[in-house]
Amino acid sequence: MGKIEIAEESFAATQKMSTPSYVPKLERTAGQAQPIAAHGGLSYMAFEQDGDAGTTLALQDALAEIASGEEQRLIEEIDNAPPGPIQTQWGLGFRDYDECLDYIRANGISAPEGGVALPLRYTIYERSTYSVVPSHAIWRDPARADLAKAMGASGELAKHRPELYFPLVLRDARRIGEVYPGLSPNSPESMDRLGVSLAHLESKCANFYDSAEVERVFYPEIEKLLLEFFPGATDALVYNHDVFDKDYTGDRTEDQDAKNPGVNAFYANIVHNDLNDNSGRVRCRELLTRNLRNFGREVRYTEAEADAKMSRRFMSINLAKPMETVEQFPFVLCAWPSFADQPYITNYRIYDDRVGETTRFTYRPGHEWYWFPQQKPTEVSMLKCYDSITDGSVSRWSFHSACTDPTAPATARCRKNVVVRSYVFF
Repeated sequence: MGKIEIAEESFAATQKMSTPSYVPKLERTAGQAQPIAAHGGLSYMAFEQDGDAGTTLALQDALAEIASGEEQRLIEEIDNAPPGPIQTQWGLGFRDYDECLDYIRANGISAPEGGVALPLRYTIYERSTYSVVPSHAIWRDPARADLAKAMGASGELAKHRPELYFPLVLRDARRIGEVYPGLSPNSPESMDRLGVSLAHLESKCANFYDSAEVERVFYPEIEKLLLEFFPGATDALVYNHDVFDKDYTGDRTEDQDAKNPGVNAFYANIVHNDLNDNSGRVRCRELLTRNLRNFGREVRYTEAEADAKMSRRFMSINLAKPMETVEQFPFVLCAWPSFADQPYITNYRIYDDRVGETTRFTYRPGHEWYWFPQQKPTEVSMLKCYDSITDGSVSRWSFHSACTDPTAPATARCRKNVVVRSYVFF
């Protein structure tokens, strides 16, 4: 019996138990490889103990992963490798950005007009990973100081991971029609086919550092944009946002209770996606039925109402709008067809009350990357994080990263933008 069959058997048994946690069915896109995940890909919600939503088992598994030493051995292997490129099963990887950029230039790797060749950072660790979010109680509980110390190796603040830079070519997403004749990036068809699209918005939000104003003005604008952009959409829910500004000198403090995300000084410089087969459904369900960690308008659906809403198609879309023209640290997106058959690698984010799931991917030279050079404040880039349609007829998700643009002048300003997360229902 394979891992998936075992997981499905476990899921069926779980469904017979009385549990307050919503356990998503195992779902994979037609033709997709089995993900690299714990317990055959089954959500930790299926292993709930005394209302813990599977967090106890997740912490145990995280500690077991640390004890295995596999990640640390790979880190040391990278650290101790001779100077120069590192040969991996996927191709040549590089420990730092500049080394990879020198390789790109020395080998004449070029991009089509509007594009750029540059290094992007990927994981080279093909095992499930775990991170404990900063709000978790173990970081503040003296009784669990030993556990917190052990988890420090894989906690949220751990930056030293087995990751390398690989050379990639990025195309101008505004010119998608040159790659896919007749396809406009400003269309829902682009989202269905590639998981990437571009919209236009003249926002009336004057201060994106004011979280209350963002919720009051910008959230409804984005919900209206989504309903107009996607034919057949019946509802759109914007549920949180992040502000990115490396050069911001004001108060960056996050206050979840006040629905204030603070201001991020760091850009996510690793190839990843925010959701997967499980978390796309779990995050939607906890928003609908529990209004959990929702910065937007309150929603309180019954379980039956949520079941009905989620029985039809729904998508998770991230939207990024610059506050000023982007000069450095652009947001870059990968198109679905180039990795549709590739197994994702699950990263489990352990909260006090649930286990989130994000994903990473290993490098492929054929990954189809796009960017919006000099993205304007009226341009809203959109990427798909999840789609409930699994038959392969549409993209399930994109993955993305931030990057350093080697063509930007040294005086280029760092990206200042707001990213909102949403669900769209049909």
